[in-house]
Amino acid sequence: MSNGSTRIVLAGGGTAGHVNPLLAVADAIRRIEPDARIGVVGTAVGLEHDLVPRAGYELETIEKVPFPRRPNMAALRFPAQWRREGRRTREILERRGAQVVVGFGGYASAPVYAAAHAMGVPIAIHEQNARAGMANKLGARWASFIGTAYEDTGLKARRGAAIERVGLPLRPAIAQLCARLEADRPAARREAAAELGVDPDRPLVVVTGGSLGAVSLNRAVAASARQLLEHAQIVHLTGRGKADEVRGLVSVAAGDGALNGLGRECRGRGDYHVAEYLERIDLAFACADLIICRSGAGSVSELTALGLPAVYVPLPIGNGEQRFNAQPVVDAGGGLMVADRDFTKAWVVDHVPGLLADRGRLAAFGERAWGYGIRDAAGTMARRVLDLARQSVG
Repeated sequence: MSNGSTRIVLAGGGTAGHVNPLLAVADAIRRIEPDARIGVVGTAVGLEHDLVPRAGYELETIEKVPFPRRPNMAALRFPAQWRREGRRTREILERRGAQVVVGFGGYASAPVYAAAHAMGVPIAIHEQNARAGMANKLGARWASFIGTAYEDTGLKARRGAAIERVGLPLRPAIAQLCARLEADRPAARREAAAELGVDPDRPLVVVTGGSLGAVSLNRAVAASARQLLEHAQIVHLTGRGKADEVRGLVSVAAGDGALNGLGRECRGRGDYHVAEYLERIDLAFACADLIICRSGAGSVSELTALGLPAVYVPLPIGNGEQRFNAQPVVDAGGGLMVADRDFTKAWVVDHVPGLLADRGRLAAFGERAWGYGIRDAAGTMARRVLDLARQSVG
């Protein structure tokens, strides 16, 4: 290892929401400083186990150590597990000569924060959610820099530390689409439409509940197919195992002739395009005039970065965390939010066709979403991390 190389350890994982920002920042660091030595700490059971090596970074794994939430056997085992993974984490940081640690939340982050603090290694944090999780709340007590996707995440910076809304570090496909839309949105739309098999000149609604789908969204939109098709094409991504029900509802509402697939699966002239999943969802976003979706932190940040108006239907679980993700966008005029219990066929029929017909209102939503969105979060985080690394050896 060259003594002059910057040595950085990134920590996080479990879900795509943690891993994708981590990899985006790692790539940005490498673009700015190609000789930087970058390692990643995660678990062997999260998505990072596959995604990190595939992206070209070395992954070192520790065991999951969930914070106990109630007095039970797991709580009794926690202290010994915490000490064991703390020793393992410290050994990783010492061996890598870490000059700065960057955490993105998730199970792997908390032991890394604690070990770095004990060793005097500077800590940077990125929080993607509107309400911070437990790991980042712990790390914020010691962090020198905290980057967030939202204002008012509940993280408290220690005295002398900086906290900044930097946005969400975008995965490459979305970052590239942002650049294409900014350069020539009509051209990007035409190219994507040709690949998807949709009409570039007709309004397009994209419906997605994520990889697992959202039954309430699927049923309400599919049952409204006839009214929606009077105004727009639909690309409906149903989630795994849910396409047949959606096709059945569309057939009842608008007839079999309305149905179609995507890309090579396009079978006819129908304008209701159904697929369980779309690997290149950036193509659908490039054509979209309106998105109907859940309001996970990643989705909200990506759609606002792209300047896409949306109807957000927060997942109705826990403390309603997804509502906090969408609220600032709605407050900024970048979309609408509807409670899951209210998102019915009647609501869709009463509101969405009118919105599609009002091109001025739809355009205003898009402009305000673009104004709220941030497109260079990865670069900003990378520069802040490299500044910390330089200060640590200065």
